[in-house]
Amino acid sequence: MTRASGNSESRNDGRNVVVTGVGFCLPGRTEPVFTADDMWAVVSNGQTCLKRDEVYYGSVDLTQEMFDERLPDVPPFFSRHYTAAHRFGLVSMAEATADAGLTFHGGALSEAAILVGRGGVDANIESYLSVLRADPGKTTAPEAMELFVAAQQAITPSDVALVQGALTRTNGPCYTVSCGCASSAVQIGNARRMIAQGEVEVAVVTGVDVFNVHLIQNIQRLLGGAQQTYDALRTTDMPELLPSFTSLMRPYDRRADCINHGEGSATVILESREHAARRGAHVYGQVLSTALTRDGLANPLACEETGSELVTAVRRCLGDRWHIDDIPYVHGGSDGNVVVTTFESNAVKELYGPDSTVLMTSQEGCFGHNGAPAGCLGVAMTLMMLERGQVCPTANCEQPVEGLPFDPVPGIRPRALDFDYALSFNYQVGGVKNAILLGSPEAV
Repeated sequence: MTRASGNSESRNDGRNVVVTGVGFCLPGRTEPVFTADDMWAVVSNGQTCLKRDEVYYGSVDLTQEMFDERLPDVPPFFSRHYTAAHRFGLVSMAEATADAGLTFHGGALSEAAILVGRGGVDANIESYLSVLRADPGKTTAPEAMELFVAAQQAITPSDVALVQGALTRTNGPCYTVSCGCASSAVQIGNARRMIAQGEVEVAVVTGVDVFNVHLIQNIQRLLGGAQQTYDALRTTDMPELLPSFTSLMRPYDRRADCINHGEGSATVILESREHAARRGAHVYGQVLSTALTRDGLANPLACEETGSELVTAVRRCLGDRWHIDDIPYVHGGSDGNVVVTTFESNAVKELYGPDSTVLMTSQEGCFGHNGAPAGCLGVAMTLMMLERGQVCPTANCEQPVEGLPFDPVPGIRPRALDFDYALSFNYQVGGVKNAILLGSPEAV
């Protein structure tokens, strides 16, 4: 597998970077998905946790009791002002650190990097409006203080990083990246570089977003009367149909016609291999390389369908150290959008050739398209597949599109596969393409 190392953008200089913990706060079938085992029970069987109330949506349904069980020591003065994004992000971090054998207490994370990916702003709106609408002449001093604390914690995209940094009491890097649905994928890349270059030993990477279901319902109603106008204004690089949320999302299925959204959070713990070995940590696998590109279009909402920039991202990721023929599985970024299927298909044809046998699946249909968590989710799920020697099916894919240059593993059963390398893809509206190269603990 090893290739001669050269001066590629993605060469794996410095220390090896491993994943030692994963944690979640995601929609479940009866209760939220928190642990790796919870996750595997859903994705390995191609289950969907989406429920329909006018539109299909993935709701976490996190109770106060569930939160308190995992985070009993959070001061109420702050926690009573937490938004759903705060709660989801803290719970997934608590689960991931427990999975990694780390603790908030005793200084285990005092020098860790706390990196958060956030795409949406839905969770911030109420706190923002509460302050904006407050009448200073009618607001008591205690009420004003409560509003101030809530606003300081919740009205910026750095909301979750603020409370995670305080809980871990880290002195290390702590910041948020907003790159839409590629946000936590970008932070995985930042964490890998920090650790590889010796800046930190441990990085906690969280992706968290909340898509307001009432907003989605209203968008659906508005779009119902807008299609005719859209058709008149549509350019060649825009899809023919506006998005719909009223049927079930089906990535890579010939009936795919919509995207379903969800909410929640995923956290991944990354460490230097040396640090993980010193404390005897379990290693899921390695983050070997990452790369990010953009299509270069003038339209801020469009993406081109040739897949050329996704190919570029993959080739930058591989450099001259790794080879595409040694990567039999790709975790796709399809959210049920036919445009995504088109450019992914074209990229696979270019990368693997016309006789490809690569497996490429998407589990977005399990929890809904939840935005920023997608990067951490892709890394966590793909490494679990590597570790267990099984590729999970594409949720809700029953009748694959004819002519796909990859096998989407339709149905509800995993496919056995002995592999050491995989790619994970994420995208942002506007043509952003992110690729992450992952390896088993022994991969070189």
